[in-house]
Amino acid sequence: MHKEILVIDDNPDIRLLVSNILKEKNFNVRTAANYDQAVFEINKKLPDLAIIDIKLDKVDKDGIDLLKLVSKKNKLVPVIMISGHATVQNAVEATKLGAYEFIEKPFSKEKILNYVKRAIESFELKKEKDIIENKLFHSFELIGKSPSIMKVKKIIDKLSTSESRVMIYGPTGVGKELVARKIHKNSSRSKEPFIIINASLLRENTYEKELFGEEFEDGNISVGALERANKGTLLIDEVSEIPYETQANVLRVLIDQKFKRLNGSKDIHVNIRLISSTSKDLNNLVRVNQFREDLYHRLNVMPIELTPLNSRTEDIPLLIEYFKEKLSEINGVQQPKIDMENDNLYTYDWPGNVRELRNLVERITILSSNETKADINRLIEDILNPSSASNNRNLLEKSFTSPLKEAREHFEKEYLLTQLKKNHGNISKTADFIGMERSALHRKLKSLGIKGIN
Repeated sequence: MHKEILVIDDNPDIRLLVSNILKEKNFNVRTAANYDQAVFEINKKLPDLAIIDIKLDKVDKDGIDLLKLVSKKNKLVPVIMISGHATVQNAVEATKLGAYEFIEKPFSKEKILNYVKRAIESFELKKEKDIIENKLFHSFELIGKSPSIMKVKKIIDKLSTSESRVMIYGPTGVGKELVARKIHKNSSRSKEPFIIINASLLRENTYEKELFGEEFEDGNISVGALERANKGTLLIDEVSEIPYETQANVLRVLIDQKFKRLNGSKDIHVNIRLISSTSKDLNNLVRVNQFREDLYHRLNVMPIELTPLNSRTEDIPLLIEYFKEKLSEINGVQQPKIDMENDNLYTYDWPGNVRELRNLVERITILSSNETKADINRLIEDILNPSSASNNRNLLEKSFTSPLKEAREHFEKEYLLTQLKKNHGNISKTADFIGMERSALHRKLKSLGIKGIN
């Protein structure tokens, strides 16, 4: 389907020029000649991209107001602002309000097409990311019947009417981010932003920029996590990794609810709920002067402890059943026949905790939805075998950090090559075994780049 672009400009020559450029590239184009027409077109149907002139026919309304309208309806829709009388103030305001790009007239055909192409690609990536994140945000639950998990669930319920700051403790992969999301989702801030900043992934000299944002000499602004989370919830993951000097500035924000961007002079007022998480012993870090005691007490108002998976093995069958159902739905495959009596599932140490178990179930779900329990047991044993556990964990972690589409294609290719090898390259036998039509299997092999099979 061709993308639809709305061109808004009160100059008929510009409207015609831009429309013709876009139509030559097979875009569907709608136009609006004034402010009221533009509002009508935006309300009628949001385009995939809007190109808006700043100066229109109204004295009290302009293209910036239309940018706000588009963003209010769907913040993902990219907007390119154009102007023949641009000022730095215009550009800064448009960028701050979410404009993808600001172009001065006159502009070349190549320039407008380049910006349009990049804006649409960005839109598609954000839309795909948003879909995946929404699935994870709204679908996955905190699963378990162990005493420790039941205690965490009760705390989350109690926090639904509270604005208290929360500190979530637990090893890597145990579900700290999931708990933070549930707290946000149950709170009065659920319709506002949920922003995550992982302190362990930041470079040493970028902490303050990532938290507070930055102002540049040319008027451009980089908005930090605190500002993006305004009215919502900010999760600082691995909060212990924030440098000692920066911790003082974070404390000041908690006290004053305001801050200045780097190189900025204006106070930015914020109203956020702060949730922190850590896999380290903060009490010990306070004792050795690696974490500020005053900040620790401000953050540790409501502590939540998530225990490792190997200490609550009674939750493993529930987690496997849950992940089987959800991952089969997301990946569009049948649920695998996993033997819940397999001793390996309960004797294995699970250093990656629930995340590692989820990765295991996802791999089995994609590779073995039509395999027998015996075949799946062998696969589980291979993956969890202590002699190769390190290599397998690296493989699972790599697949977990890959985009869903890439991970699925990798596993599908591995699975189909294995089945073809079992059936000596016979397409018909392979298709029968995996439950696909022969023609559909041919198409799948071609899409995965598997060649040389007759």
